[in-house]
Order: sequence, then C-alpha cells, then structure tokens
Amino acid sequence: MLDVSKWPMFSVLDQSEVQAIKKICVFGSSGNEAVYINEDDDVYAIGSNCSSCLGLGDSHSSFEPRKIEVLCKKKIIDIAFGSGPHVLAVSSDGEIYSWGHNGYCQLGNGGSTQGLSPSLINTNVLGKKVTKVACGSHHSMALTQDGEIYAWGQNNCGQVGSGTTTNQPTPKKVMAVIGSKMAISIACGQTSSMCLMENGEVYGWGYNGNGQLGLGNNVNQPNPCRVQQLQGIIISQLVCGYAHTLALSDEGTLYTWGANSYGQLGTGNKANQVSPIKVMANERVVEIAASHYAHISAAMTETGQVYMWGQCRGQSITSLYPTKFSSTDEVFASFSSPPVTWRTYSIDRQKGASVLDDITRSFDDPVTSDLKFSVEGRLIHVHKSILKIRCDHFSSMFQSCWEEDEKQVIEISQYTYTVYKAFLRYLYTDRVDLKPEEAIGLLDLANAYCEPILKKMCEQIIKKGMTTDNVAMLYAAAIKFEAKELEDFCFRFALNHMTAVTQTEAFSQLEECILKEFIRKAALSGAFRN
Repeated sequence: MLDVSKWPMFSVLDQSEVQAIKKICVFGSSGNEAVYINEDDDVYAIGSNCSSCLGLGDSHSSFEPRKIEVLCKKKIIDIAFGSGPHVLAVSSDGEIYSWGHNGYCQLGNGGSTQGLSPSLINTNVLGKKVTKVACGSHHSMALTQDGEIYAWGQNNCGQVGSGTTTNQPTPKKVMAVIGSKMAISIACGQTSSMCLMENGEVYGWGYNGNGQLGLGNNVNQPNPCRVQQLQGIIISQLVCGYAHTLALSDEGTLYTWGANSYGQLGTGNKANQVSPIKVMANERVVEIAASHYAHISAAMTETGQVYMWGQCRGQSITSLYPTKFSSTDEVFASFSSPPVTWRTYSIDRQKGASVLDDITRSFDDPVTSDLKFSVEGRLIHVHKSILKIRCDHFSSMFQSCWEEDEKQVIEISQYTYTVYKAFLRYLYTDRVDLKPEEAIGLLDLANAYCEPILKKMCEQIIKKGMTTDNVAMLYAAAIKFEAKELEDFCFRFALNHMTAVTQTEAFSQLEECILKEFIRKAALSGAFRN
C-alpha cells in the first residue's frame, strides 16, 4: 500500500488524518492542491486554492484540511482536474459536480463564471449515470454506464468533438463517427481527447500538432477519427499525457505515440511519433499510466515490475527504466513534475493488518504447525484451526468421522506441489501468486473445493496472461471447470484474434464437442461473414 505522504501535500497532515484517507486526487501547477475522501465519506480539500479549485466557497489557501460540505456523504468514485484548475467529481449515483476555473465553460453549467463551490451539472447528463470523468487543460469529458461520451468546454482545436472549434458551454454527446458504439474508457491530453470502444477500437480528436491522436499526421481533428494503425489490435487500456498517448493491448503489448521531447514514448530517442509504435518490455504489461499535467509515463508488468520514462524530476529518460516502486501511482508521487495523481488513487487499507501479518508469517512454519501435507514428496506445514476457519472443505475433513482428522501427515496426489501450496497460502493471506498456466490447476482445485472467491482470483490471473497461443487451452479449461465468465472472456478474445488462434496447436487439440460449439458461437457472432 502506497503511503500518501509521498505526495508533499499530505506530509503536513497528522498521522491520524492520513490513516483515515481512502481516496485522493492531487493536482495544481506544483502539485500543491488536493482533494481527499476519508472512511466516513467526508470530502476535504487542502492547498493553494488557485481559481477556487478546492471548492470551499472562497479563494483562501490553507494547509489545514477543510471540508467540502456539498460533496460529503455523496460517495465520490472519480475525480478529474484541468489546468485552470477546474475539477470534476462523480458520485456513486452517477451525478457530476464541477467547480474551479471556468473561463472556457469547462464547468458545463452554461456560463463562464468561476465556480467557488461544487455544483451539479444538469444539462444533458442528469440521470445518465456517469461512471468516469476526464479533463484536459480547459475541456471536460464524461462517460456513462451506457457507453455514451459527453464533452464540453474549450474547443479551439476541436477537442470537444462537436465538428466545430466553438467552445461548448454544456455537455454535448459526442456522436460523429462513433455513432452508437459503446465506449468503455476516455482520456484527455491538454487539448486532445481519446476514447476506447468496447470492441477495442481507439478514436481521437482535437489538437494533433505532435501526432498525439495517432492518425499518421499532424492535422487537428474536430470529430473523432479511428486510429487505423491499431486495426486488428484489441486495446484494453488507454491513457494520455500532456501531448502523448499510451495504449495497452489485451495481449499485454504497449504502444505509444505523440510528443517525445522528454523521451516519454520510451522509444530510446526524442523523435515524435505520429502513429502508434510498439514499445518492447521484457514481459507482459498489465497497467499503463500518464497524466495530461506531465510528460512522464509509467507501466507495470505482470510480475509487478514498475517502469518509468519521460520527464522524471527534470531528467529525460528515453527508455523504460525499472524502478523499485510497487505501483505506477508511486512513480507520479515521486518523479512526476508536478507530483500529481494520474488517476483517483484509492487506498486499499486492511484493518487489523498486524494480525494478518502474523497469520501470514505462520504459514509453512514447522515450529507452530500441527499438521503437514505431503505433495509430490514435499511437506507443507499448516494449522488445522486456520484451515477449518477458512475453508468449508477442511472444516468437514477435520471431523471425527473422517480418518484425516487423526493424521499428522496428509498425502495429496491430485494436485501439484506448486498449486496446492498456492492454495494453502491463499487461506493464510487472501493472495494468489501464480503464473497464468499454473493458475489453471488452482482453478481446478477451487472448483473442486467450492471456493468461489479463489475461483474468481484465478480467472483474473488467467485473463491477464491470455495470448493467442494459449487461449484455446484456457477456453477448454474454463468450460471444464464451469467458469462461465472466463469462458466468455476467452471466447471474445479468440473471436478478436480468430486467424491467429485457429492456427495454433492448442486450437487443433480442442475436443470435438468443444470445437463444434466454438464454431457455432463464432458463426452466430458473425465471424465467418464476408
């Protein structure tokens, strides 16, 4: 868990206040303003309050946290900020509140008067259930649960996507080109906008002077344009820097394009790229990070290795630099200029962590254990009481009517040592650390032992490690272990990479009944239409 005090704004708070924080958003030209939410769902602001961006009803700066009364108990789920700054916040009910700088109508309330306090945006988005917001320098975007995109504010470069360069005072649905397609993510550069569609397509509009739209040219676009060079590649995550863009494919491949004067594309040089270029990492990438406030980029791989590149505290790093950080958020707290958050950062704080630490340390401890499992000739030391509390299977096993209740060593032959130890470790830690291929065996065990939470965790691991080479095998395993969500995910992945998947050895080895059902479903999905 990242210590929020790594952001300078939080270093002035009492430790008790820091411990109660559950979400933060840090912004400002020097990372000198912040909004945070505590465990009681009260919302506080702290900092210099430029353009009344703290939403406190005045323009007074303060190092003492002050409550934003309007937002308290609203269960804020997402916060975004512009360069004015202006700020947007979304409640769990899907309502958008805006405040701060409004010289370009970026607050979406129809006027250009500075917003001293958060006010509800009503026009066109009321009742739409907004799930995410994004801000550029002086424009705003919102994404609804139905996949609709609304934009407003400054539009000098077409960044609102209305087909004009006239500022948009209220939210307007982005319709041109994308039509009724469902968007799943939005992102803003300083004066550009990007979106990711449900089918993995990427669209961009607005300023394109550095090639940040990825269209192969430097021409501004007042309407969304598809990034054609990514055709055939299914993008799963999309983020924007000041004038550059990062995209992550469903196979864990990183693509970058746009401005590169600080090396923020990670290409090993400082040449701008007007089209997506593949940036090689040593392993599969699972998360990418950037902010329109900065020229820094970050990524995390499936093993947890975090890389950073670009403008890192004034130094230009042109290639992916391995760090000792545990999250991409920590990169922005420590090396971004300014030190802002690249997303609304949520603190996953587990109460009673010291007890959990003690239980974790007791796993496979021969000194304190009262039971051993023998798997492939190797022993794993455990505690009956913990197993009985954590797992219904063991609770039943350690009854007087089961012969295992009397044993000091229990032989396990159905599973490998790696899989069974991972399962037992999960019972002590609530964590799973396995490669996707190994997680298949654990999925089998979770299914047999009726462990639905573990089953879900295995499915997530498998999804992150999915490739065209192994998806057929994973699809068959999902069917075998009755993992319907994983089965559907595998099917969609295979459908999106049909040509490559059907040429793999794993596909040729599918059982006849599974193969026939796959072909039937693919045909119904239109995979074989001309």
